[in-house]
Amino acid sequence: MAETLGMLCDKLTIVKLKQYHSEDTIRLQSLDNQCELLKKEINEFITNAVSGQIPVERLTFDSNKVFKKEGNDVKEVVGNFGEVFYQLADVNCQLWHEQEKVYEFEQVPMEEKDLVVKQLAILNLQRNKCIDAINIMFFKLITESI
Repeated sequence: MAETLGMLCDKLTIVKLKQYHSEDTIRLQSLDNQCELLKKEINEFITNAVSGQIPVERLTFDSNKVFKKEGNDVKEVVGNFGEVFYQLADVNCQLWHEQEKVYEFEQVPMEEKDLVVKQLAILNLQRNKCIDAINIMFFKLITESI
């Protein structure tokens, strides 16, 4: 298993976004399946981590993004699991809508193209911060209870 709790939460928020934006019955059934499998995988991951079946060093894989900090301000991620999960869902929703612009990039006015690309980069940094925050909180929760 090469995933972390934060990565699994990220996948779940994306599946939920796909469900929200889809009307196709067959696709919705497939997404329902994915959603149930991800929820099961999240529950198993937590259970296995708590029981010590997952080594603590595998609970976090920091994104280690290398980027120029100046001019790329990313909001701090704060709060408990629920609050950070909400921030992750929110940033993925913003990413969804920004990405929609890219699918018809020729329709974006020339003076806005740089802003769209920049916003995608900032939102992806924010998304990674949320994933890392979930992983770090979970790591601390597990290691403090050992």
